[in-house]
Amino acid sequence: MLSKNNRRHGVFAVEQRFDEITLQSTNNKRDVLAIADALKIVFKQMEIGGSRPRTIQSYEYVFNDFIKRTGLRYVDEIDANSIYDYLNELQVANTTKLLRLKSVKAVLSRFFDNRWIEYKFWRTIQIKIDKKVKKGASENDIEILLSLIDKSTFIGFRDTVAIMLMYKTGIRIRTLGELRERHVDFDKLVLDMDGAILKNHEFLKLPIDEQMAGLFQTLIELNKKIRKQYKQQNDFIFITQNGLGINASDRSNNAISKQLTKYSRTYGFKNINAHSIRRAYAKNLLEKGANVALISKALGHASLETTTQYLDLSKEEVAQSLRDYL
Repeated sequence: MLSKNNRRHGVFAVEQRFDEITLQSTNNKRDVLAIADALKIVFKQMEIGGSRPRTIQSYEYVFNDFIKRTGLRYVDEIDANSIYDYLNELQVANTTKLLRLKSVKAVLSRFFDNRWIEYKFWRTIQIKIDKKVKKGASENDIEILLSLIDKSTFIGFRDTVAIMLMYKTGIRIRTLGELRERHVDFDKLVLDMDGAILKNHEFLKLPIDEQMAGLFQTLIELNKKIRKQYKQQNDFIFITQNGLGINASDRSNNAISKQLTKYSRTYGFKNINAHSIRRAYAKNLLEKGANVALISKALGHASLETTTQYLDLSKEEVAQSLRDYL
């Protein structure tokens, strides 16, 4: 029978050393940041920073799917190969893969900003797809639509003002629903919008004309009567017929967007929606001589590449425009 000393220093010494190494390794592993903990911090930062709940939920869904499929647990386990493995695992179209990849990259960029990751190894990971450029609505279609809407009703008048505002300023449909009376400067004839209601969270001023200002004033008076009738307290420019804000809390569509879909089906328009009207605004600016950089600023785009896609320039248009500078 082995003595206590032999148990401590004899053949059992190897087993004891192995236990010590295992315990030390386990403790070190626990010191590494878990992905679940990192996500809690990142999403809290996004919430405080003003990111929309829908955006956070989308990132959370995709990144949780990423770690579920790859089996990763700790931040330092994430590398380029794990991202490639995830993308190969997905049985979806490349357009969907691209959206998933963008979400994963967005979260990893937050990890990098928090110094949990040393370098952006995901930058070189790309998915090529053939992009179908969406066309802008034609000015003729917009004019016809405005002539068909019944402006004698509150909904019809409200929708008319919204469509004209989108076409004259390029404002996003979501931002349109967040506009409040304080954002309209009637003296200077501008929309003075703070970052809280804009997608890029930056301040933006957009000019309006006398006609638009007059329509706003009429709509505001109508809104007051409706809010009083339904005992609602808000100062939104665009409200529902029950006095509530038009934006839904859990999706990008709102009451105006739904109305555009309804008008499109009722009157047989093939390309009338919030995005096509916004693109029409951009193309109209270009045709009037505005440069791409200015248009990009007006649209609140993060890059000129996005703006050029909005403009949908043909090769002939590019060549003709460049000829003016020869």
